[in-house]
Amino acid sequence: MEFFERFAIPHPSPAIYASMVAIAVVSIAIVVGLTYFKKWGYLWREWLTTVDHKRLGIMYIIAAILMLFRGGADAIMMRAQLSAPENKLLDAQHYNEIFTTHGVVMILFMAMPFIIGFMNFVVPLQIGARDVAFPRLNALSFWLFFAGAMLFNISFVVGGSPDAGWTSYFPLADNEFSTSVGTNYYMIAIQIAGLGTLATGINFLTTILKMRAPGMTLMKMPMFTWSALITNVIIVFAFPVLTVALAMGTLDRLFGTHFFASTNGGMDMLWANLFWVWGHPEVYILILPAFGIYSEVISTFARRNLYGYKSMVASMVIISLLSFVVWVHHFFTMGQGAFVNSIFSITTMAIAVPTGVKIFNWLLTLYKGKIVMTTPMLYSMLFIPLFTLGGVTGVMLGMSAADYQYHNTMFLVAHFHMVIIPGVVFAMLAALYYYWPKMFGFMLNDRLGKIGAWIIAIGTLVAFMPMFISGLDGQARRMYTYSEASGFGIWNMISMVGALMLAAGFALIVYNIYYSFRHAPRDIGSDPWDARTLEWATHTPIPEYNFATMPKIDTYETFWDSKKKGTTLFPDKIEKIHMPNNSGIPFIMGIIFFLWGFSFVFAMWIPLIICTLGIFACMAYQSFENDHGRYISIEEIEETEKELGGKR
Repeated sequence: MEFFERFAIPHPSPAIYASMVAIAVVSIAIVVGLTYFKKWGYLWREWLTTVDHKRLGIMYIIAAILMLFRGGADAIMMRAQLSAPENKLLDAQHYNEIFTTHGVVMILFMAMPFIIGFMNFVVPLQIGARDVAFPRLNALSFWLFFAGAMLFNISFVVGGSPDAGWTSYFPLADNEFSTSVGTNYYMIAIQIAGLGTLATGINFLTTILKMRAPGMTLMKMPMFTWSALITNVIIVFAFPVLTVALAMGTLDRLFGTHFFASTNGGMDMLWANLFWVWGHPEVYILILPAFGIYSEVISTFARRNLYGYKSMVASMVIISLLSFVVWVHHFFTMGQGAFVNSIFSITTMAIAVPTGVKIFNWLLTLYKGKIVMTTPMLYSMLFIPLFTLGGVTGVMLGMSAADYQYHNTMFLVAHFHMVIIPGVVFAMLAALYYYWPKMFGFMLNDRLGKIGAWIIAIGTLVAFMPMFISGLDGQARRMYTYSEASGFGIWNMISMVGALMLAAGFALIVYNIYYSFRHAPRDIGSDPWDARTLEWATHTPIPEYNFATMPKIDTYETFWDSKKKGTTLFPDKIEKIHMPNNSGIPFIMGIIFFLWGFSFVFAMWIPLIICTLGIFACMAYQSFENDHGRYISIEEIEETEKELGGKR
C-alpha cells in the first residue's frame, strides 16, 4: 500500500476527481471506437509509424490544438477565481498549480508544436524537397515531444502538478518549498520534449541548407523558410542551455546537489540566468515563424510581392542575434546594479528596431495592393495594431528604472499576452485557415472564420487591456485573491468577460471545422488562394513524394511567375523516386521515454534502468538495421499523376 501512496494527489479536489473520470471515459471511448471500426491497423500503418513530414506536421498541429484547449481551461479557471474579490472557487495551492501548468502548456506544448507542425508540413514543400533530411529522426522528435507533453499532463491526476510557476524559480522549486513530485514532472517532461525540439532544429537546418531545389539560392527562399532557418539556428544554440539547466535542477531535487540552492555554495540566481538565456530566445523561436506566416499570407492576399525582401531577412538575422543579449530584462529588480541594467535596457529597446522594420514592410506590401480580405488575411490585419500595442508596452518594460513599477504586476501579464496572442496565436490560426485546403482537400467556411477572428480579437482586448490598468494600480501577478478595498474587482470582471469571448471564438473554430467537413465542396483545385510559393504547385492531396520531378527555380516567386508569365516549373522527365520506409522504432522509443520519465519522477530506479536499456536497445537496432528505403517506380508515379491531374 505504501508503494501506491506515492502516486496519490497531495491536494485533491472535486475538479481533479472529475478529470480522472473524464480521462478514463475518453480513453475507453477511443479504444472502443478504434476496435469497433477496425482502425488499429490503419492507425499503425499510416500514422503511428509514419516518417512523412506532412503527416507528422498534421499530428503536431492536432496535438497543439488539444493543448490549446487544455491550457485554455486553466486560463478560464484563473480568470474565474480572480473575477471577484476574496473568491473561494480555487484555494491558493490549486491556483498555483493552474497558473504553472497554464504557462508551460501554452508555451511549450501548444505554441511550439503549432510552429513545428507548420514547419514540418510547409518547409520541404516550399524548397522543393521530397522530405526532411532525416525522416526517422523527425518522427522521433514528434514522439519525444508527445511523450513529454503527456508526461506533464498526467501530473495533475498522478502525484500532483508543479506549483512553482512556469519559470520554476529556485529556491521555491527546491525540495524544501516544493515537496510534491510536481516539479520533478516539470524538469523531466520538459527535458524529454526539449530533446525532440533540439533534434528538430538540427534536422531542419540540414534540410534547408542541403535539400533545396535546383536554382533555389538562399536569397530565393520564401520568407517562411527563411524564418524557419533562423528559428532553427536559435533552437540549436538556445535549447542546450535549457537541457543543462533542467539536468542541474533534476540533480538538485533527486540527488541532493546544490547548484541552485541558496546555501552550501549554491546560487539560486544561476537558475534565473540559465532559464532566461534560453527563455528569451524561445520567445523569438515562437515569433519569427509567425512573422514568416504573416509574410506569406499578406503577400498572397495583397496580390503583390513582399516589400523589402532583403530587409526582412536582415531584420530576422538581427533579431536572432539580439535575442541572446536581452535576458536580464526579465529580472531588472533582482539586484544586478544600475550599470548592468542599463546595458540590457539598451539591447532590449534595440531589438524593437528590426521588429519595427518588419511592420513597415508589411504595411508597404499592403500599400496599393489589391487586397482580398479572407480569414487568413483578416487575422494578419488584426495582428498589426494589436501586436504593436503589445510591443510598445514591451519597450516600457525595457526601461529598467520604470520596470521597478511594472515588474511582478498584471501589467507584465498583459504585455506578454498582447504580444504572444496576436503575434503567435493569430499567426497559427491564419496558417490553419490558409493551409487547411492543402492538408485536407477542402476549405474552412470563410464567414464563420471571420466571425471567429473578430470575436477572438475583441476578446483579446477585453481580456488584457484591463490588466494594464490594474497592474499600474498595483495588482500583483500570481496572487490568487485580493481584497474588495483594492478596487481591482471591476477590472478582473471585465477580463473574465474577455476570457469567455476568447473561449467562444475558439469554440467557433471547432464548429467551423465540423461544419466545413460536412458541407464544404471538395473540388477546390490545388491552388485555391492563387498563392505565390512552391507548396501550392503540388497536387491536392499531396502525393507521398511531393513532386513527380524536381522544380527548377529561377526567381524568388518561381511558381507565381510560372502562372503569370508561362515559364516552365517542372522541365525534367519523370524518374524513379527514392523514399524512406515507415518505422515503428520512433513510436516505441516515445513510449519508453514516457515510462523512463515517469520512473524518474518518482525515483523508481529499477524501472528507470530497464527503460534506459530499452532506449539504448532501440538506438542499437536502428543503427544496425539494414534498411535503405524503397523506390517508387516510374509507372506508379505516372499512374498517381494521371489520377491527380498531371505532372507536378
